[in-house]
Amino acid sequence: MDQLTPTDLKTILHSKRANIYYLQHCRVLMNGGRVEYVTDAGKRSLYWNIPIANTTTVLLGTGTSITQAAMREMAKAGVLVGFCGGGGTPLLAANELDVEVAWFTPQSEYRPTEYLQAWVRFWFDDSLRLHAARRFQQARVGRLREQWMHRHLREYGFIVDSSRLDDLLERAKRQIDLAQDTTALLTEEARLTKALFKLAVDAVGYGEFTRAKRGGGSDPANRFLDHGNYLAYGLGATATWVLGLPHGLAVLHGKTRRGGLVFDVADLIKDATILPQAFLSAMRGDDEQQFRRNCIESLTRSGSLDFMIDTLKAVALDAAAQDVR
Repeated sequence: MDQLTPTDLKTILHSKRANIYYLQHCRVLMNGGRVEYVTDAGKRSLYWNIPIANTTTVLLGTGTSITQAAMREMAKAGVLVGFCGGGGTPLLAANELDVEVAWFTPQSEYRPTEYLQAWVRFWFDDSLRLHAARRFQQARVGRLREQWMHRHLREYGFIVDSSRLDDLLERAKRQIDLAQDTTALLTEEARLTKALFKLAVDAVGYGEFTRAKRGGGSDPANRFLDHGNYLAYGLGATATWVLGLPHGLAVLHGKTRRGGLVFDVADLIKDATILPQAFLSAMRGDDEQQFRRNCIESLTRSGSLDFMIDTLKAVALDAAAQDVR
């Protein structure tokens, strides 16, 4: 039987891959032709396989190391690797202090160029970039309605007042259409998210809640929001890499965040999927691992990476089509 190489295994589309890993206190290495992570159990070492052909993102947290051989194989399979702090947040090694995670993207020069060409066609035009930013926000609002009213959330106890949600989203749509610049869009984005926090608190009976900027201290919902958002950033970085779009060509967050396109794309699903799960897990008393497992299950079940990639494609081609000269 012929042995498969990591390059052969890339036939599994990134949007169909099922696994996201957060690892801590372990070593990632090659063992018998497989990429594995090793944990210590007393005097024994336990080896666990990482199915790289079916993995989009690996986050390496506190106390991790990775060998050059393992990194090479994951790059061949198109796995995005990131270094981050404990629990997925907030800091990383060898980078500036205003950055939460460092991404190491696989260096393949054979990604499609169609969407990059469409992106740069409109990106240098302020009005077209604003048009693209509006499209992102409209897609975000549509995704929110679809996910927050899904039966899975209702079954788990996240029961939202549909009339309040519809009123919020209708107002957001109007403000997005009226926005004359990215500052107005960012302001509306923040207003809607704040209102969604209130709606989520009421849906699960959480009580008092204030969103903390970095880390939530003793508040579990804040910690889970930070943790889950970095899973969304991993998917956002994967989606942009798959389509060959540089992270610096943002349409909304470019003036405030380096690599802002990742944040633009992650926002498509953060409030829709991560936010409700954070409050559900906080109310249930889940630990970080349980929360992460629930998030990954929700992201996979809802086809979040597919949605990100499809939205990027649509925005790229639509905004470029507006460029009539």
